[in-house]
Amino acid sequence: MASLTTSAAQRRRAGRKPTIHDVAEAAGVSKSAVSLAIRNQRGVSEATREHILQVAQELGYRSNVWARSLVQGRTGLIGILLQDLGNSYHRDVTAGVEDAAVQNNLRLVIGHGRRDAKRLQAELDSLLALGVEGVVIVSSWVPPHYLEKVGKRVPLVVVGRLPYRVPGVDTVANRDEEGAKQAVQHLIGLGHARMAHLTGSSRPAAMHRRAAFSEMMRRMLPDVDPQVEGPEQLEAAIKYLVFQIQQEKGAPTAVFTQNDRVAADLVGACLDAGLRLPGQLSIVGYDNSSVCRMLRPQLTSVDQPRARMGELALEMLSERIAGRAEDRHITIAPKLVVRESTTTPRD
Repeated sequence: MASLTTSAAQRRRAGRKPTIHDVAEAAGVSKSAVSLAIRNQRGVSEATREHILQVAQELGYRSNVWARSLVQGRTGLIGILLQDLGNSYHRDVTAGVEDAAVQNNLRLVIGHGRRDAKRLQAELDSLLALGVEGVVIVSSWVPPHYLEKVGKRVPLVVVGRLPYRVPGVDTVANRDEEGAKQAVQHLIGLGHARMAHLTGSSRPAAMHRRAAFSEMMRRMLPDVDPQVEGPEQLEAAIKYLVFQIQQEKGAPTAVFTQNDRVAADLVGACLDAGLRLPGQLSIVGYDNSSVCRMLRPQLTSVDQPRARMGELALEMLSERIAGRAEDRHITIAPKLVVRESTTTPRD
C-alpha cells in the first residue's frame, strides 16, 4: 500500500488527478468493476468492493459525478431561484425544498436574485446552463412571458402568486385573501374599529391582501373608511402612521401589515418614537416567520406553511421531471398565530 501512496503523491506533484484506469490497474480489476464498486451497484463481491474503495482512497481518486451524469442524460441537480436570501420567508421555503430534495436523492443549486428583477432572470439563465433538471422559483418577479419560454425547456414551479397562470408552469401559494380576512376579524374581535393596512409592494400577493383588507373593513365596519398606506415610499408611510398615533385623535389603533418584514420596520419606528406596544398600537404581520419571535412584543402573524410549500414545490417538480404534462396549481390555507403584539384598543 506504500507504493500506492507514493504513486498518488507523484501524480499530485505532476498535477494529474488519478483516473478510474489508475484505480483498476492498482486494484488488479477491470474498469467496470471499479465503476460498480464506486456506484455501490451489484456485480462485485463485498470483499472486492472494499478492496477497490480502499485503493481508490489511497490514490485520492474522486468519481466525476458531473461527467457521468452528462453521459446518462441526468444531472440530479435541481435549481432553486431566490428573490432575497436575507428574507426569512425565502429561507424557510428553501429549507422545505432542501428536505424534500434529500429524500429524493437530488441536489440543489441556488441562484440569488438579490431583490433585482434583471439579476433574477440572469441567475435563472445560469441555472439552466448548469444542466439543472428543473427549477423551483421563490419569487413572482420573473416576467410571465419569460417563465413560459423557460418552462418549455425545463420543468418550473413557482412558490408565490403570479399575475396570471402561465402555461407549463406549476405554482404553490397560500390564500392571501383568507389570511388578510383572518387578521381583520381578529382585530375587530378585540374591539378595534380604526385600522390601517401598511404595504410595501405592488406584487400580486400583496395586492390581494390589500384588497381583502379593504373588503373586510367595508363589510364589517361600513361606517369606517379603510386606511391603506403604501406601497410607494414605505418609510414615509410608516412615519405618517407614527405621527397619527402620536396625535391620538382619530388615529388607527391597529395596523395589519403586508408581511413580517414591514411589521418589524413599523415596530422599530414606534419604539423609537416612544410609543407603547401593544398599548397604543396593535400590529399583525404576515408569514409567521422567525422575525415574529425575535420582536418585542412578539408579533401576531398570519402563518404561511413555508416549509410545506417548499416540499410541495419539489414534489410537483419531480412529477414534471417524471413526465406529468398537465399544469398544477396548489393553494394552501393560512392560519393566524396570535402573540403579544395585539390586544384590546386603548380608551
